[in-house]
Amino acid sequence: MLGAGASTALAAAADTPLGLRPPQLGAGVRLGGLVASVLAVIIGVSPALKPVRTSMRERDIDLHPAAWLGLHIPVGTVWSEELAFRGVLQPLASEVFGNRLGGILQAAAFGLAHIRPARAAGDSIPVTVVVTGLSGWLLGWLRERSGSVAAPILAHLALNEVGAVVALMVQRSGRGQDQTVRP
Repeated sequence: MLGAGASTALAAAADTPLGLRPPQLGAGVRLGGLVASVLAVIIGVSPALKPVRTSMRERDIDLHPAAWLGLHIPVGTVWSEELAFRGVLQPLASEVFGNRLGGILQAAAFGLAHIRPARAAGDSIPVTVVVTGLSGWLLGWLRERSGSVAAPILAHLALNEVGAVVALMVQRSGRGQDQTVRP
């Protein structure tokens, strides 16, 4: 939760436009809601793939589900990361280097910021950096396209929350490795 407070303070100090007032807010909610819906469907059916199902089943979740879903993901992860990367870093980098390079810089920083969590989870660090870097670029595109951090917030929230719920469902289903999980 310290990260959420720090990101909020950073956004206030940087005074970058977050697009959380009309008309940008409406554009952000519409675009973010659309992308969130698509992500929810894709993630919801992903356990049909054995490697995804196996990975979800083997994931060690060290928080109570209510704390993970209700506080850690939305506040500790999504809010803090979106304010820092898409709310502050992207507009400042874009102001100095232009939109294209600014978006790439925030995406690279986002990918690199995931090294420690990847190491702690035992995930491949290069794969994590590349995947989260590409995700950061797409989230940055949503912010740029809509003019609001609401779009990447909604997409990021859907990705993490739906992924967490589906992982919990897979773990609690008790299904074996060779069985297909149907959402």
